[in-house]
Amino acid sequence: MLQFRLWVGDGGIPKVLHLQQEVAEAKQERQRLQERNRELDAEVTDLKKGFEAIEERARSELGMIGKDETFFQIVPENDDGTDP
Repeated sequence: MLQFRLWVGDGGIPKVLHLQQEVAEAKQERQRLQERNRELDAEVTDLKKGFEAIEERARSELGMIGKDETFFQIVPENDDGTDP
């Protein structure tokens, strides 16, 4: 009777194995989120401290062009050699 409860009953081995799997998955997710938080924290610190980080973001995300700079746009040719 004890063997039956151990293998099939509530809180038996299958349940314990399932819970162990859930704990392992939760630990992996937590580690991923902690790494993401570290990256975001570093980015926030950069943005608070320096103008360079803000300028870099404005250039890459908003297409900022600085004073006395010249903008060049490279347009690739089509496969047939003609301009798009």
